[in-house]
Amino acid sequence: MPELPDIVSYITALESRVLGHRLERVRISTPFLLRSLTPTVADVEGRDVTGLRRIGKRIAIGVEGDLWLVIHLMIAGRLHWRPAGAKIGGRQNLAAFDFASGSLTLTEAGAKRRASLHIVRGDAGLGDLDPGGIDVMTAGPEAFHAVLTAENHTLKRALTDPRLLSGIGNAYSDEILHAAQLSPLAQTQKLKPEQWSRLYEAMQTTLALWIARFAPGDKFPEKVTAFRDDMAAHGRYGLPCPRCGEKILRIRYADNETNYCAKCQTGGRVLADRGLSRLLGSDWPRTLEELEVLRKR
Repeated sequence: MPELPDIVSYITALESRVLGHRLERVRISTPFLLRSLTPTVADVEGRDVTGLRRIGKRIAIGVEGDLWLVIHLMIAGRLHWRPAGAKIGGRQNLAAFDFASGSLTLTEAGAKRRASLHIVRGDAGLGDLDPGGIDVMTAGPEAFHAVLTAENHTLKRALTDPRLLSGIGNAYSDEILHAAQLSPLAQTQKLKPEQWSRLYEAMQTTLALWIARFAPGDKFPEKVTAFRDDMAAHGRYGLPCPRCGEKILRIRYADNETNYCAKCQTGGRVLADRGLSRLLGSDWPRTLEELEVLRKR
């Protein structure tokens, strides 16, 4: 699922391509994509793009009249920049947003249709789609600590809860926890001050690193994936930890998988027993969809 660094990369690439340009037409090939009734598609056509925003893991494209098209890519949705009027036939092509200079197309791999498009009006409409997590790149350590300790959760759950932190998912939570050398199952209300400092610093530096790596330049980001060869932990099950050389391990529960290094993060303990299953069952949603639709408190 595209997360904060990927969404920032998309928005950066779109700024030079659509900001100030007229959205001439919106073509939707599947009725399941559009999840709102009013305003309508016709209401946003023929209007200039006035703004771009990140709403958690969503991309919001604003047009004249304070109307917003809000795209949630979910797990397999991706954006592409194609020549103007690009065809959208085929199962994977869900929509195209046409400009004179090109077409922004939305595709989704697989049979399940999780990606969504909402058309809303103003800040109130955007707020209805925002789970409410704090901006992790601008929040200070005190706000970070306060949000994550309001309730007691595992670090993995707390980092990926969109009501707490904005834009972090399965991939970058693994990377942050590996950088901080903390167990994904550590409890938020039991961390020591030094551990909180490591966690906050790891979050800031990890996300900044990947935002810089994904800077699109003149090209549109076409290879957005949750699995990168130069990641430290995520998606590296069975491969050597870049810090200590031990094999990266994993926890699998329902639709979720967490990758970690036992030597670096858990004091050498392998996280696999019946108690672990009970803990996961009480603290983690069973599916990624459940996690993504959590609403504001």
